[in-house]
Amino acid sequence: MMLINQLNAADSSFLPALDKLIAWDMVSNTDVEKTVIDILHQVRVRGDAALIEYSNRFDRRDCTEINDFCIPAEQLQAALESIDAETRSALEIAAKRIRDYHAHQLQDSWQYQEADGTVLGQQITPLERVGIYVPGGKASYPSSVLMNCIPARVAGVSEVIMMVPAPDNELSPIVLAAAAIAGVDKVFTVGGAQAIAALAYGTETVPKVDKIVGPGNIYVATAKRMVFGAVGLDMVAGPSEILVVCDGQTDPDWIAMDLFSQAEHDEDAQSILIAWDADYLKAVYQSIERLLPDMERRDIIAKSLANRGALILVAGPEEAVTLSNRIAPEHLELSVEDPESWLPKIRHAGAIFMGRHTAEALGDYCAGPNHVLPTSATSRFSSPLGVYDFQKRSSLIYCSEQGASDLGKVASVLGRGESLTAHARSAEYRIKTPD
Repeated sequence: MMLINQLNAADSSFLPALDKLIAWDMVSNTDVEKTVIDILHQVRVRGDAALIEYSNRFDRRDCTEINDFCIPAEQLQAALESIDAETRSALEIAAKRIRDYHAHQLQDSWQYQEADGTVLGQQITPLERVGIYVPGGKASYPSSVLMNCIPARVAGVSEVIMMVPAPDNELSPIVLAAAAIAGVDKVFTVGGAQAIAALAYGTETVPKVDKIVGPGNIYVATAKRMVFGAVGLDMVAGPSEILVVCDGQTDPDWIAMDLFSQAEHDEDAQSILIAWDADYLKAVYQSIERLLPDMERRDIIAKSLANRGALILVAGPEEAVTLSNRIAPEHLELSVEDPESWLPKIRHAGAIFMGRHTAEALGDYCAGPNHVLPTSATSRFSSPLGVYDFQKRSSLIYCSEQGASDLGKVASVLGRGESLTAHARSAEYRIKTPD
């Protein structure tokens, strides 16, 4: 049985095979959509009562009051104090690095004045309230708390609301500790589409937010798509991806484990290696074969590699770049001798990990840049989550008397050209008459 797909770019059938491999249908099925539509409607109409009902049903809980789903600040602090010193230190180091990196993304308001006294500019203001969704259930993700909350705080967001499911009343203390470190204001143990609905529309207890960020399952993703417009979104993410480009000089065990690091997320995750050395690809395959049996999540990794993974042989670095830009990966590892020289050629990638020692996993946790990245080739037009996602830009226009007169003449012509005479006349009122 083949552990991972093996493709050769020289084959005539290669491009269709590659496109089929990387294709991902982001559209949820009809049954999911019907369920989500009903949940959104019920939460919008019934508020807290619907949240209680759905959380009890889907998360196997037995709560009677909405306060049962609220985590007070004291509990967050208690969780922080309860975790072991090594874990707390790791969270605090990661948080500082994330905060320091995102501080460089802050944008300032600006203005400039024209010769006639007209002033133009842009005012930057933070969003008032943001909701972050943190997955629960199969695993706990304190890193998601840090990556979603800290940029909002750096941007100056006034209030951060966190939604995290607690199936069977189980909740990771590390997630709560991360919330305390990141500065989350309110935490509700509600998940799924009902959590997205509460954030988008508000309930008696959960405040309506301006933007929702954070990953989730198919119900969460479907709900996010449906509420867009009532609330802003970061993105609707697909499965995790990694593309490694290697010159054949990196330890094959390292590369195999890098592929595993994404494959272990779930069966739909994608791990691809591109190289121009056939013997090296064989060595990586042998590493996969040898290392896989000892992996804790080997069943998930095996399905992911078999379904969507690939080892691709190309003619050389130029073809590797072409394929990389075609795939437009979420994570791109340039495991080559001089990664800096590759950067001008890389047009599409969510995050670029440069050099043999830079494992993608460092970016997931503690390097500093955000791990919320565009997937499914959306890096062609999207960027990582950042401070700019939590800031708004308002245009500033202040016309002097002379500027209003000069611009009014231009606007008059264009307004009448579009048959919008009220526009034209509004501008014409400000045109100065000769003395």
